[in-house]
Amino acid sequence: MRTNFFAAAAVASLISAACGLVAQELPPAVKAAEASIDGEKIRAHVRFLADDLLEGRGPGLRGSELAAKYIATQFALYGLKPGGDNGTYMQQVNFVGMKAIPEKTTMSLVPKRPEGQMSIALYSIDLKYGDDFTVSNRTLTPVVEVDAPIVFVGFGITAPEFGWDDYAGVDVKGKVVLVIVGDPPSDDPKFFGGKALTYYGRWTYKFEQAARMGAVGALIIHRTDLASYGWDVVRNSNTSEKTYLRDDKDPQLQAASWIQLDVAKQLFASVGKDVDAEMTAAGKRGFKAVELPVRLHARVESVVRPFQSPNVIGILPGTEKGKDQAVLYSAHFDHLGFVPGMPGDNIYNGAADNATGCGMLVEMARAWTQPGVKPPHTVIFAAVTAEEQGLLGSEYLGQHPPVPAGQIALGINYDMILPIGVPQQVNLNGAQRMSFYPVVQDTAKRFGLEIVPDPRPEAGSFYRSDHFSLSREGIPAFSVDTGELFEGHDAAWGRAKLEHFVANDYHNFSDNYREDWDFRGNAKLDQFGMVLGWEALTAPKIIEWNAGDEFEAARKASQR
Repeated sequence: MRTNFFAAAAVASLISAACGLVAQELPPAVKAAEASIDGEKIRAHVRFLADDLLEGRGPGLRGSELAAKYIATQFALYGLKPGGDNGTYMQQVNFVGMKAIPEKTTMSLVPKRPEGQMSIALYSIDLKYGDDFTVSNRTLTPVVEVDAPIVFVGFGITAPEFGWDDYAGVDVKGKVVLVIVGDPPSDDPKFFGGKALTYYGRWTYKFEQAARMGAVGALIIHRTDLASYGWDVVRNSNTSEKTYLRDDKDPQLQAASWIQLDVAKQLFASVGKDVDAEMTAAGKRGFKAVELPVRLHARVESVVRPFQSPNVIGILPGTEKGKDQAVLYSAHFDHLGFVPGMPGDNIYNGAADNATGCGMLVEMARAWTQPGVKPPHTVIFAAVTAEEQGLLGSEYLGQHPPVPAGQIALGINYDMILPIGVPQQVNLNGAQRMSFYPVVQDTAKRFGLEIVPDPRPEAGSFYRSDHFSLSREGIPAFSVDTGELFEGHDAAWGRAKLEHFVANDYHNFSDNYREDWDFRGNAKLDQFGMVLGWEALTAPKIIEWNAGDEFEAARKASQR
């Protein structure tokens, strides 16, 4: 269950007072190292990682390997110990890439033909790959064919703590479920997080739950206001190669698909129903899933590519012996690769997303290895792969950390920090849910940073970056992001800059490095993160999730 932002902060204050978690004075060597963090050094790393030479850093491709080796080389130059396999910096992860072949991948919605009508062709709704739908075969086979009835299951959620089960009273084994992206609408923070998106609303959950219930396919209805991003993001993210963990033993869908809202309108209209009315009804208690008189006919033919791609891990050992209280810094180095044969700019360079976070991670590693900095516990630097494919690299890292998860005090993640100036606000979504929060608040004040709630809670940002993978394993982790207020500007300026990036550049070919970017703010947030890391390493007690938090049980399990 997600906790209210301000209530969680109050709980954290009480817990921290009892545990003695208060901000402390930094040793001179740590102060000097923190002050040495340089935005221009971050710029240099971003410029290289976002260069066309790296071809968009698609997992398992040449550019991704170049990025991994570049980061590992920086770690080696700084003197970090290898934290990967067999004495290397590379923690290799086994993946399978699945790329649907557009001209050989088809999907049709076939309503039950009227009485006496012999041909179904007149009633078949044939969909266009990329424009109307995207699809991936998660069973990792070259070809799959689906011919199954469609069951509308509303939001596709089973949440006992909210008394909600969209699958109640319906058998979807061997069928295709039609689901709405997002959570049931709510203004109550105690019911599906109110305006804030919960994990139940994420597309990843929709596909996972459909497979657990025995469905062979799932059609997620895209709506920009509910998804918080447009169809272009869905198309760009899902028509390129999709990556899956090779050794995942969970049930998987043969057809994991998104469809445009207009397609859903046609589907419901074909059986005499109105899509808006059906979606409204699905958000109210008393909704009952219904099998529609429509079948999905689909053929998904894919290029299957088994490969490895590494997490890059460097370790700075602590000076104290005994039980560790490590800090883990992370950022993902992958992006969406490139589109072979496409004329013009065909490379998803991913300069902001997430060459910025990687540049910050590498500069953070340099600062921590400055002379005289002697952390009492381990400091881990992890550049993770396959984030854009569903947080897969960090999922593997969370399940195979270099020190036991129960001995990692804190995870701090950097993802897509736009270099547009010096922030005066910071968004630390998730930090308010842990006992460490009063220290975070005090440290933010030192840096002149106002902590603001997530400006777009409906986007579910907490569940969309690598700290979430660590949190699922019980590790207290959050991402550092800016707010909307920057030095020399009002909040409207910052909001417009961020909104412009999301609307035009996010997951698009235009996310390129720019010489006019200002990396002073990236350096400031690196400094902020370094101080937080020192505070966590020297805290008298290991950091915990607040009582009742959704990750509390995982934390306790990891410490047994």
